[in-house]
Amino acid sequence: MTKPEQQYTRCFSTPAGMAVLSHLRDMTINRVMSPNMSDNHLRWVAAQCALVRHIESMILRGRGDLQ
Repeated sequence: MTKPEQQYTRCFSTPAGMAVLSHLRDMTINRVMSPNMSDNHLRWVAAQCALVRHIESMILRGRGDLQ
């Protein structure tokens, strides 16, 4: 069995996987936050961003770009 990092890399290296990751990034990290958002909503968005960043770091590790 391969390491999870390699599985992430394999999954998100396909054209469909790259499109999904781009979509996730647009919905989270690239999203412009309203100054009127509640603290709870900001925390929710921060958690979503953290998940996308985790996926991206797993991909980089799978490629050997990170240790």
